[in-house]
Amino acid sequence: VQLQASGGGLVQAGGSLRLSCAASGRTFSTNAMGWFRQAPGKEREFVAVISWSGGSTYGSTYYADPVKGRFTISRDNAKNAVYLQMRSLKPEDTAVYYCAEASSWLPLDQYYYGMDYYGKGTQVTVSS
Repeated sequence: VQLQASGGGLVQAGGSLRLSCAASGRTFSTNAMGWFRQAPGKEREFVAVISWSGGSTYGSTYYADPVKGRFTISRDNAKNAVYLQMRSLKPEDTAVYYCAEASSWLPLDQYYYGMDYYGKGTQVTVSS
């Protein structure tokens, strides 16, 4: 699978950005798609995930505490795409943002620890 993220850039604190990620070349059934980020000198960390599989969890979302209420993850099944709307951005949101996908099913909060595939990142820089 190839995951192509886009939409990053430079924004002032308090501003907004919308990241997009398109998936292609998939040979498995997706269970979830999400976003991770990595700030300079820090390890990659979970941002948000959205369920892709059917059943009672279809469309469910889960967010990391630092972004709750500010970021919204959404998806477009027809386009095999996932989005991250980021509002009220803070300088500490500065990082490379990575789109991710999971072929394995887990409770949504367990994707906090990682997913199966990652794409190339897109840089988000928030100036103070």
